[in-house]
Amino acid sequence: MLDYTFWLEWAQFAVRWVHVITAIAWIGSSFYFIALDLGLRPEAGAPRGVHGAAWQVHGGGFYHIQKYLVAPERMPSELTWFKWESYATWLSGFAMLILVYWLGAEFFLVDPRVADIPVWAAVAISFGSLVFGWLAYDFICKTRFGDDNTRLMVALYVILVALAWGYTQVFSGRAALLHLGALTATIMSGNVFLIIIPNQKIVVADLVAGRVPDPKYGKIAKQRSTHNNYLTLPVLFMMVSNHYPLAFSSAWNWLIAALVFLMGVTIRHFFNSHHAHKGTPWWTWGVTAVLFALVVWLSSLGPGDEAVGLDEAALAPAQARFVQAPGFDEVAGIVMGRCSMCHAAEPGFDGIGRAPKGVHLETPAQIAAAARQIYVQSGLTHAMPPANLSLMEEAERAAIRAWYRQAMGLASAG
Repeated sequence: MLDYTFWLEWAQFAVRWVHVITAIAWIGSSFYFIALDLGLRPEAGAPRGVHGAAWQVHGGGFYHIQKYLVAPERMPSELTWFKWESYATWLSGFAMLILVYWLGAEFFLVDPRVADIPVWAAVAISFGSLVFGWLAYDFICKTRFGDDNTRLMVALYVILVALAWGYTQVFSGRAALLHLGALTATIMSGNVFLIIIPNQKIVVADLVAGRVPDPKYGKIAKQRSTHNNYLTLPVLFMMVSNHYPLAFSSAWNWLIAALVFLMGVTIRHFFNSHHAHKGTPWWTWGVTAVLFALVVWLSSLGPGDEAVGLDEAALAPAQARFVQAPGFDEVAGIVMGRCSMCHAAEPGFDGIGRAPKGVHLETPAQIAAAARQIYVQSGLTHAMPPANLSLMEEAERAAIRAWYRQAMGLASAG
């Protein structure tokens, strides 16, 4: 039987695939142009207005690239815009947010142990924080305070750290770090959609009309592009973190996020300095290693919300129905017998030091809270147990399917 969860899983997979593809395209072009811009050098005999040029070789061919500091004297016959990579990345990422964290809010967004709030409120906070984050950032950038880029970057860092802490007070650890990444990505895409591209269009309109473009538009766009350059690597960490509970389920997950933003600065400083021919600051890797060591140490200080005892009374109504559904006692016995040796506070399987993805399956309440993962991983597929090491039988998988579908109001598996 092909039910709602089946189609939702494939929708998530398809959108995630698009998201990864477009993110590769956006980050690749962004890093390339930053490296190109920093590597430009004055060139004798260059046309008027050319700020710098570079010779590059790739794929067996030579490329001669010139950059105009403001714009050429006349509009070229053909102009390639780099914008859809950013737009498609944000749109697909926002679709993922809806499919995973909004439609699956009871499982992945709301954690009663952190904040017992209704789903509608959690979704409102999720969306509202993205809007607030962009508006606050854009406002600061446009004030006189934002004229000093170093001062502005420090202020942005403080704001992001404060939001990291705030997210951990409202959402599950997994959702908190994911939302911090989504907020940062919203700032980056907002820079492209609302600042960089509109400013470039103003310059193009001036060229078409025969006017001399105002250099301020290029300066503003350059500032926002620089911000994007330093924010990219932390965003990638936040997006990947949802697979690693040592990061998102740590009691210090917000501080881990704060250190990751600093690592983004040190790593990009190395490459930016290298591309600009300003030396090779190897010391940045030492600082990065120390920061990462601190991240690892913080993750060892103690688990966060995942270790808090969860009883049936703490379950959201949507999760409690799985306890009440026919067949739950049988499924609970199956899961505890086949899965809990790894999915435990202290895993008993060799080589497993921590419950995979922070999912604990030692009590009925924990099993109910992870109902959807159990259904997909062990009911619809044979993904769990891995290699069927605990010898889960087909009849047991059928029992899991029947239980989940009963709880979801669907017909039992045939």
